[in-house]
Amino acid sequence: MSTTVSDITVETMDGKQKQLSEYAGNVLLIVNVASFCGYTPQYSGLENLNQKYRDAGLRVLGFPCNDFGAQEPGTNDEIAQFCETSYGVTFEMFDKVHAKGSQQHPLYAKLTQAVEPSGDVAWNFEKFLVNRQGEVVARFKSAVKPDSPELISAIEQALAQ
Repeated sequence: MSTTVSDITVETMDGKQKQLSEYAGNVLLIVNVASFCGYTPQYSGLENLNQKYRDAGLRVLGFPCNDFGAQEPGTNDEIAQFCETSYGVTFEMFDKVHAKGSQQHPLYAKLTQAVEPSGDVAWNFEKFLVNRQGEVVARFKSAVKPDSPELISAIEQALAQ
């Protein structure tokens, strides 16, 4: 199985199709997000990463997901408004996806098999790092905060390549 995500198509919050190959040359941090989760305050840290590293080529991509404890029940409009007003989110947010199960989005099917530990996403705010060539290079559990040294080190290493 290919470890690249470039061939995957996702849907924006306003219903437009977007090929991840459009991000070629950028480093991606892909995160399944939720508005009513104990990890929801990580939105602030993700936005800080977006602000700090965007000019260097980092793109934070948020994928709302209601798979874990039904903690993302809102519509795309409700989610977008919550993220903007509560956390000042300016990074790209996408249509709600399934990160696991029989309706798992193709993006998450690929992400969860690309790097160790492979297997289903365990909870909201799990993070996947994709290098400039579209290859999945790292996976971080939900408890790994956006400002954690291990995540920042991996981002900086990917940006340096």
